[in-house]
This record gives sequence, structure tokens and C-alpha cells, in this order.
Amino acid sequence: MAIKQLTVFVENKQGAVVSITDTLSRHNVNLRALSIAETQDFGILRLIVNDTKTAQQVLSDAGYLIKITEVVGVKIGDAPGKLTAALQVLDEKNINMEYLYAFMARTEKHAYVVIRVEDNAAAEAALENAGFHIITNADVNKL
Repeated sequence: MAIKQLTVFVENKQGAVVSITDTLSRHNVNLRALSIAETQDFGILRLIVNDTKTAQQVLSDAGYLIKITEVVGVKIGDAPGKLTAALQVLDEKNINMEYLYAFMARTEKHAYVVIRVEDNAAAEAALENAGFHIITNADVNKL
């Protein structure tokens, strides 16, 4: 059930991210979640989009280095302690989290969180068994 994330390696210079978002928008690719981490020379842009295949193709054609990674998406209640509860589930099952970031969602009662772990199946099973809803690519496409 893991969802697909695009990782784009971006030169750390003015206009680099807008070039990517413009390329995607011109090809009807809609952003659902994003995260950017930067160093002095380059950035790592992580994206969840409505059309992974098109995004990968147009960005590759534009000369960007792209990697597709499967990540876990989880629906979390919008209240204090809910993220902690999800992360504790993973911790109790000895599942290490590499990073996380939130979705842009059209709901007032929930947040959608992307979590990168080594074993997606184990993380999904642990979270589902604890009562959390796992987000699928179909869910992403409905946003």
C-alpha cells in the first residue's frame, strides 16, 4: 500500500524550485505534498503528486535526476498527541523513521503524514493494527 514519492535533486540557486513546479504545472501534475532539504550546493525536493509517471517523465526530460521511493502515508487526527501516538507505534515495533513531512489536505479534522522507514510493510501493519488509516496512491489521487 505504500505511496510513491519523487525525490528530485536540485541545484541550490534562485529559481530552481519554481522551474520544477512550473514544469509540473504545465503538464497538469498537481502537488499533494512536498518537502525540501538543502545544503550549500544542492537541495533534495521530495514530492507526492497526483500523477507520478508523468511527473517522473517530464522532470527527467527536463534534465533532473529523479528517484522514486515508496513511503508510508498515514492519516492522523488533528489533535495534540496524535502524531506522537503514531510515532510511538513505530518505535514500539523497532521501526526506525528516516524522515517525515505532512500532506496538503482538504480536511479540517485530519492531517496526512508521509513517513520514510526501512520496512514499509511492517510500518503499515503496525499502524493499521493500532487503528491508523494508511493512505494509498488512490487516496492521494482523490485529494
